[in-house]
Amino acid sequence: MTVDLLITDAYIYIDRNREIPNGWIAIKNQRIHSHGHSSEPPPAASTTRSAHGQLVTPGLINAHHHMYQNLTRSYAPVTNGTLFEWLQGLYPLWAALDEESVYLSTFIAMVELLMGGCTTSMDHMYVHPQPFLIDAQFRAAREIGFRFHATRGSMTRSVEDGGLPPASVVQDEDTILADSERLAGKFHDATPGAMGRVALAPCSLFSVSERIMTESAALAEKHDLRLHTHLAEDPDEDRYCAEIYGCTPTEYFERVGWASPRSWVAHYIYPSKDEIDRLAHAGVCTAQCPCSNMMIGGGAADAMDMRRRGMRVGLGCDGSASTDHASMWLETRMALLLGRFRNGPHSMSARDALDMATRGGAACLGREDETGHLNPGACADLVIWKMSDIALAGALTDPVEAWLRCAPATAGTTIVNGKILVEDGIPLIAGINDILRAHTREARRIQRLTD
Repeated sequence: MTVDLLITDAYIYIDRNREIPNGWIAIKNQRIHSHGHSSEPPPAASTTRSAHGQLVTPGLINAHHHMYQNLTRSYAPVTNGTLFEWLQGLYPLWAALDEESVYLSTFIAMVELLMGGCTTSMDHMYVHPQPFLIDAQFRAAREIGFRFHATRGSMTRSVEDGGLPPASVVQDEDTILADSERLAGKFHDATPGAMGRVALAPCSLFSVSERIMTESAALAEKHDLRLHTHLAEDPDEDRYCAEIYGCTPTEYFERVGWASPRSWVAHYIYPSKDEIDRLAHAGVCTAQCPCSNMMIGGGAADAMDMRRRGMRVGLGCDGSASTDHASMWLETRMALLLGRFRNGPHSMSARDALDMATRGGAACLGREDETGHLNPGACADLVIWKMSDIALAGALTDPVEAWLRCAPATAGTTIVNGKILVEDGIPLIAGINDILRAHTREARRIQRLTD
């Protein structure tokens, strides 16, 4: 028996429970076949490559993102705004999204994620000024070979209805529900190792109707889909829910039938301890977005406290127009720094952060059985990390801690579904320069910039 690819001379982080110094790992038929120490004979391989002593980890998993927003990165008029000011300044620009701009922004986002060691990502696409935007995202994912979870986001409350977005980017309930059914039928693949799945994701409790929340939950039950939304992200959300629904955001979330193992939420910064306990008991997961939360000054969740309470916590890059990057390595490093800044040096280790970026993200997406770890049978999604000799000089005792403490680190080799998509830090993606030129054209159009 011959495996497809054998990686040798590696420090292999399998998962939180096992690491193999000076090890090898084998891939066959898009799955992890086996691994072992250098003292154990590896299988014969069609292709063998040395990791040159570098760290190998599971591919990082991005549990919250808004890919289209890389069309408005660092947009000067809103860089110092609050969350709501930022949204109000950008919604009119995002109203110009079309299939081409969403395809290009998704393509760029996925390549950037690959370069930061991410092999699986969701995307929360909730702005729909035109139809078939998520179809364009799946086209980009398939061309690249990226493992993608699309979430069909939605908004029904425009400014005229007491919401934030203009009427041009909201939709009526029947249109949203019909398109949710269409996307589930066309793109959701429930088979093991699937490269594309669909979840339902009303944007937030203050931007959609109660009917969308309850019927999305019913559709998810019907088609066995996951559910996603923003929750308890900003104190203004508490005031809004108290005025409109007479309860807290978490209480409303429970009332509309979302407190179930199908659901994962983004941010979850302002719940009470009792609310965290209730959602953790219900099986709800959450995605922390450290860079975005700090950049926009909106607070941040205590991820380690949530984990102690039994809630699974993943990491996400969030919107490319708030975070302004799509590096899951940087999010993981920032999660470590934020946790230690908040609770002291004993509170969090690099392994805690890496566990959030792998197992935690997999739990959010409902893929913990086959992603987020490198045990035999897992999807062949992994990263050989690249750091300069200068950055690593003197780091001799703990490769995992050095990976986040010594900086910067980038993906030297990124493998998705057994295929190398980044090599020596360079994406092996045909036509990337043409995509970049077209992306610049669309970004200028959407930002209303003239030559």
